Amino acid sequence: MQIEEHKSLKKYNTFGIDCIARYFVSVETVDELKQVLSQKPSEELFLLGGGSNMLLTGNLDAFVLHINLKGIEIIEETETEVLVKAMAGENWHEFVQYCIENNFGGLENLSLIPGNVGTAPIQNIGAYGVELKDTFESCRTAEIETFKEREFTKEECAFEYRNSIFKNEAKGKYIITSVTFRLTKNNHRISVFYGDIQKILAEKDIEKPTIKDISEAVIAIRQSKLPDPKVLGNSGSFFKNPVIDAETFQEFRRNFPGAPFYEVSPNEFKIPAGWLIENAGFKGTRFGDAGVHKNQALVLVNYGNATGQEIWKLAMEIQKKVKELTGIFIDPEVNVF
Repeated sequence: MQIEEHKSLKKYNTFGIDCIARYFVSVETVDELKQVLSQKPSEELFLLGGGSNMLLTGNLDAFVLHINLKGIEIIEETETEVLVKAMAGENWHEFVQYCIENNFGGLENLSLIPGNVGTAPIQNIGAYGVELKDTFESCRTAEIETFKEREFTKEECAFEYRNSIFKNEAKGKYIITSVTFRLTKNNHRISVFYGDIQKILAEKDIEKPTIKDISEAVIAIRQSKLPDPKVLGNSGSFFKNPVIDAETFQEFRRNFPGAPFYEVSPNEFKIPAGWLIENAGFKGTRFGDAGVHKNQALVLVNYGNATGQEIWKLAMEIQKKVKELTGIFIDPEVNVF
């Protein structure tokens, strides 16, 4: 464990933004984490995981703490279920693949989501009809001020759509060190509600899909629509899908009768943010090295040397235009610093 000064964070964020951290340290054990928390300089603490859900708009005059805790452990199992604990620094997709290889079901629809295990509960990541909360059992944390460990249950995490206690009242107070999931060993609850998944399964003539079949279908869909951050800098979906009330929805439907939507409840409707952005004319557009991906309007990209400020300026332009055209405001899904 070594504390570095004036460290470039370009390889630590999936947007590939080149900015400098005043101090930087990577911790590989919980003991190292506690040691750093007790000895850190007085600068603001900045937590860094997989760097996949963030946009850096400038240098960080802060103490950047890279959570690099590794390890996967089976805590408990029966004939039908298994509790699997993954440390916070584990790559999310690699962990999902580990589960599939061991026939542990529940996470297959979340394949190929960028980032690490430790940041997944903060956002309550989700895709193709499944959210992290569906299999979440608990998570271990270290309290930043006291260095004490604490476990959060599913109920205590207060999960909502792309939201949790760690984005609200517990924000900046705890560091997630590990996450435990309750997964199935047989009689898996296969989720194939999304048309794209059904289409791929039909093309492969698969009538009774396994969790591996679902994972492979999701990977194929994501690879066809989303750019690889190692090739083209991005942070996945930049905006949340907005949820609007029934009155706003009726007005929206009158103006855009062909727009896609999902009914969340009798009084709540979710509109795909990607459709809103494409409808506003931004899909495939480029402004210098900042742009909107040609295959998925929900993804903002760095073509090489864009600054975080340039990408954020583009995001704000998109917000403004979508609001003007539809009356709907779209919130960023990524964290902007």
